[in-house]
Amino acid sequence: MRHKKRGRQLGRDTDHRRALFRNLVTSLLECERIETTEAKAKEIRGIADRMISLGKQGSLAARRRAAAYLMQRGTVSKLFAEIAPRFRQHPGGYTRLIKTRIRRGDGARMAVVELVVQGQPSKPVQAEKAHEGSEKRP
Repeated sequence: MRHKKRGRQLGRDTDHRRALFRNLVTSLLECERIETTEAKAKEIRGIADRMISLGKQGSLAARRRAAAYLMQRGTVSKLFAEIAPRFRQHPGGYTRLIKTRIRRGDGARMAVVELVVQGQPSKPVQAEKAHEGSEKRP
């Protein structure tokens, strides 16, 4: 039984799972929008919010903590220079999770995780790849 155990294991050992989360958060901050499975998306939301909170602090210690977690140096610079100032007046909830489709290959539920754009209402996300393989082939 997994009583009082937080987080999802996602069928991976600890090191693999930690590397997966680091890569996903780095990609989210770099591209500002990624599509992944719903379970992975729910797990990385909190981590991404903490990284943005570090960016809002703006101190050298916060920059070093973010650099220790994120996988690319350029993403750290983007976090502190571009992303964090956008959320300066926002108290939290920097990410949005939108459920999109069911993946065709394995039936996994997919979701889009994106950074909330300040001052704009949420726009509906079309499942861009929902009909990707369903076209008839000649």
